[in-house]
Amino acid sequence: MSKKLAALFGVIALAVLLVCVAGYGSRKATAAEGEVDAPPLDSPADTAVAENGFSVEVLIAGASTAEYAARGRRYIEALENAEYELRIHNPTSSRVAVALSVDGLNTIDARHTSAWDAHKWVIEPYGTINVRGWQMSSENARRFYFTTERDSYAAKLGQAANLGVISAVFFRERAPITILRATPAEPKRGVDKDERAPMSVPQSSNGTGSSAGESGDTTRVPNKERSAQPYPPPDDESAATGIGRAVRNDVQWIKMDLDPRPAGEVMIRYEYRAALVRLGIVPRDYPRPNTLDRRERAQGFEPKYCPVP
Repeated sequence: MSKKLAALFGVIALAVLLVCVAGYGSRKATAAEGEVDAPPLDSPADTAVAENGFSVEVLIAGASTAEYAARGRRYIEALENAEYELRIHNPTSSRVAVALSVDGLNTIDARHTSAWDAHKWVIEPYGTINVRGWQMSSENARRFYFTTERDSYAAKLGQAANLGVISAVFFRERAPITILRATPAEPKRGVDKDERAPMSVPQSSNGTGSSAGESGDTTRVPNKERSAQPYPPPDDESAATGIGRAVRNDVQWIKMDLDPRPAGEVMIRYEYRAALVRLGIVPRDYPRPNTLDRRERAQGFEPKYCPVP
């Protein structure tokens, strides 16, 4: 009987040992994951900033940039002189129009307006478009690229008050309202749209499915406002977006009846790495080996005499 008890205790001890080893292994794996170099305050977020399913990605050389959530915003690291494009996705079953601005300027006409009054890009249901630059005509655009504030497109236009931000505001297309009548009424002739409907913008013919549109007042900003001196003056260290090489981007104008209530809004802040470090969003780079680690291991005494140098 004692031998059976001993064997039973041995089996229990082995089971406990296996549980301890398994637990130790899982703790070790968790610790190993924590050892990966990562921002001390915030971790990189998903590669696409999204709200209500609408998403905006910043692509550099075709790859999504890492994003960091901090201070109630989303940040990405700008790479100096790198061209970039914006990939925008519509997750809904209806067309949407998106007012898209870079550095406070509409990407279609470089105006600084409200989102509702802005010309807009149109995205088909469940569609995705890539906006690569400033739309200069119905056929051509000029590429976005990261540069300094002083060299930015906004500074060239005297509109350098909103540098370092990408903003997208989405508006859904209103579904037509059908009114049932007891007696069929004679249809009105020549009315093909709601007179209150905003004017919408171009639909791209290059396969991207992008369009531009406007709503509300179409009055241009006076030249004196465009030439107003920005304050503070732009500098040569902070990131902004320049106006780069010309590329083909065909668009056409269309009309849409939009719901004036925004369906979603996405905002992305971008900075060079040095600025992200100063903001505490990404960790400071230290040379290897880390001098502070060595100094932290220093001791005051050792049981030895003074050596001969």
